[in-house]
Amino acid sequence: MADSAPANCSDALIGHGNTVRLLFNSLHSNAPFIQHCQSMTLRKAPALAGPAMELPRRTSPRWTADAEDAIPEKLIKPWKLPRHNTYLFINANVVDTAKGLVIKNTTVKISNGLIESVGQSSADSSGNDAIVVDLQGKYLSPGLIDCHVHVSSVPGEAGLNGGFNMDATVSHLRQSFVCGRILSKGFTTVRDTGGATLALKEAIQDGVFPGPRLFIANQALSQTGGHGDRRGAHDHSGLCCGGTAGLSNVVDGVPECIRATREQLRTGADFIKIMVGGGVASPTDRIENTQFTADEIKAISEVARSYGTWVTAHAYTPRAIRHAVENGVTGIEHGNFIDKETAEFMAENAVWLTPTLVTYDAMGSDKYKGFLPPENQRKNQEVLERGLESLKIAATAGVTICHGSDLLGPLQAEQSREFGIRQQALSNQQVLQSATVNAARMLRQEDVLGQVKEKFVADLLILNGNPLDDVSILDEPEKNVLAVIKDGRVYTSRWSKLPEDVKEPPRMIE
Repeated sequence: MADSAPANCSDALIGHGNTVRLLFNSLHSNAPFIQHCQSMTLRKAPALAGPAMELPRRTSPRWTADAEDAIPEKLIKPWKLPRHNTYLFINANVVDTAKGLVIKNTTVKISNGLIESVGQSSADSSGNDAIVVDLQGKYLSPGLIDCHVHVSSVPGEAGLNGGFNMDATVSHLRQSFVCGRILSKGFTTVRDTGGATLALKEAIQDGVFPGPRLFIANQALSQTGGHGDRRGAHDHSGLCCGGTAGLSNVVDGVPECIRATREQLRTGADFIKIMVGGGVASPTDRIENTQFTADEIKAISEVARSYGTWVTAHAYTPRAIRHAVENGVTGIEHGNFIDKETAEFMAENAVWLTPTLVTYDAMGSDKYKGFLPPENQRKNQEVLERGLESLKIAATAGVTICHGSDLLGPLQAEQSREFGIRQQALSNQQVLQSATVNAARMLRQEDVLGQVKEKFVADLLILNGNPLDDVSILDEPEKNVLAVIKDGRVYTSRWSKLPEDVKEPPRMIE
């Protein structure tokens, strides 16, 4: 302990007299510090009187004003959105994603961010507060869910390495752009598998800027030299005790894995993402590598279960997939080299699969030529060739498949094209279900997301066509997604009969 005392010992030693005397006795050898603190008047921690405002979930503890003295919320958070409108959509063709059929000439009422009713009632029974919108036979579908995104990997650099080396502040300032564009395409919910933070999630929840509902892993976990380690072979800088490398946290050994998992959960992670095999974008590993030991994966999985959540793993090969699942992992990202036996093993163990075919297609295209360094291009070609076949194998085995894109930097623009690619291997219904009901189940949100159903969250798309007839219409949201409604608010409208409502109209000056 230093010879000089803290600036405010009364703050350093709040407590009852007996507790403080014990502390003084234990520090009897430090006379200057003791003499200084003995001269201070000790105070007790203040007690809360009256009902306190509820603290937000997963935030740092802090004092809040008593409700009776609270500043109006609109002054504290001036970005708060206006109150919800009540909408009555009539003559809608509702897409039932669970059953794979269309319910024609339906009326859907949404109020306070929820779907209040779905049926055949007329506009006359809606009440005076509802805005009646005649859909004229257009299709009403649930909002889409992308289960593998990286919103912190923002555009602005032409190449992969430039994006990974981007200053964190630059990335943060561009993430609102990425989030707004994701939402405008019809993705009302996304699962971020490395990079997004609790601060970003809360900003969207609060209405600071538009974006999809976020479920986050914080940083993915990688071993040294694994898929999440961005250092090249000639980079001898160390990453001690769980250092950060790109979108990941590099950890080795059971103690570090336990600490890092707890740290991700402490800082807002909804689930844990780990790297269990080699990858395309990493500089030093091979696709066929397996990563983390069995004990490390078991430790991570045990911590996640103790927090009531789950672990998903980046893995391409049967060996990596089995290595993950046998040690407690319940989700697999990519899985391009899956075989029949491994797919059946996944189905038997109720393990989710989230393929991400559009990213390999984009990285291998002439449009983005030069995005990948040469060695990464070779690895990309390997996984690209096996993508569609892996979908067929998994679907035949009964694996539950979810929708993912996994796009980095400028490739974010290609997010919607995953639908048309999957259509080459799966039915329209299977592709649509992967981005709605299947994804909602994986996120444990099947009672509120993924369907147009009473008491569900009012995340809705108004479409020009029927995605059960041709799911590739979702590849072109600018043409076919007329409106995007999230939490009962019209965030994006390309249709003159339904204006956006997330901004209060300005007061006009005469």
